[in-house]
Amino acid sequence: MPKVWIEKLLDEPELYLLRIDDDQVKYFEATWDIPEGITYNAYLMKTDNAVVLFDAWKKGYADKFLEALSSIIDPKDITHIIVHHTEPDHSGALPKVLEANGYKAKIIGTAFAKRLLESFYGIKENVHAVKDGEELKIGNRTLKFIALPWLHWPDTMITYLVEDKIIFSCDAWGGYSIPERIDDSDEDVVERYLPYATKYIVTVIGHYRKYIMENAEKIKKLGIVDDVKMILPGHGLIWRKNPQRIFEYYANVGLGTPKKGKILVIYDSMYGFVEKSVRIAIDELQKLGFKPVVYKFTDKEAPAVSEIVGEVPDSEALVIGASTYEANIHPRIRYTLYEILDKANYEKPVLILGTFGWAGVAGREIGALIKKSKFDHVDTIEVKGRTTAEDEVKIRDGVRELVKRLRK
Repeated sequence: MPKVWIEKLLDEPELYLLRIDDDQVKYFEATWDIPEGITYNAYLMKTDNAVVLFDAWKKGYADKFLEALSSIIDPKDITHIIVHHTEPDHSGALPKVLEANGYKAKIIGTAFAKRLLESFYGIKENVHAVKDGEELKIGNRTLKFIALPWLHWPDTMITYLVEDKIIFSCDAWGGYSIPERIDDSDEDVVERYLPYATKYIVTVIGHYRKYIMENAEKIKKLGIVDDVKMILPGHGLIWRKNPQRIFEYYANVGLGTPKKGKILVIYDSMYGFVEKSVRIAIDELQKLGFKPVVYKFTDKEAPAVSEIVGEVPDSEALVIGASTYEANIHPRIRYTLYEILDKANYEKPVLILGTFGWAGVAGREIGALIKKSKFDHVDTIEVKGRTTAEDEVKIRDGVRELVKRLRK
């Protein structure tokens, strides 16, 4: 049963978190395995004669959202609704909120959000499109709207509460999982949460990764980063003990800053032939002082691709092992590789280990894809059937060449 949190964050202005822990969702965006679940965070601010709602929850929780709202205020008293991002996990409950509100609230979003609200829900009355940098005085508070397009939709913006130095960020600076706290006050909770933030960044925003850095630079130039007191995202932890930390964390993922010694190893092995080659590579890496993180597709296991792509940003290098399957790359590796190249395309060295029975295709095809990407193709070593002593020498040499690339 999803847990609902209603937490007061500030007394002046009165600011509340409304969070629901979605432990029912299994595949975020019907794609990414998230057994860890996710939260949907909305916020409510009462100031002078104004009541401002920042985002909402997804449609399936609309009734619970109205119930949570009604425990704080009468929905009819909402004067403004800020829509930072129209993706339905944040906007799905809006039609019911507007109905309960009597359609009196002024809806604020970007021009692109205005178009999407109409196409998604038929909402077109009383919608005001704000420009990048526009400010709005509501009660005794100033809201500054900052467009962050492609983090991760073209409609995305954030709101900066000027007097209180608070950022309402929606998808930006969010993460998967259901933390047992609402904020970053407990270091153990933060450490458990951050890997899920990486997974979230890569799977949700990775396709538009360059905009992480561009928009981070934009926020810095506005002089907001150093002074911000609280970051309130649409998913995951609130950042108020050290809000700069999540800025830096997102930047490091965007840059692909590696963790020293971490090598990501991914392979399929239908009958043990590919595994033999990969085990040699792992052994050589360990002898050289590296710590391989291994994901394998076999007749007994199939890891979630969302977990694998989440491991790429802080890896120093990759080793990919694949069998030729129907004159192509093994389908599990092919799909994984396509998602890596789309979501986590970094300038990191890659060693390819291919295995085949009668015609070697996988290694060649993977090599062609890698060469078209930002990744650095170190070598492709193809093995016919069982791994021979001669093959072992080539594999160990390939690993040593991989390591040399890291030391340049």
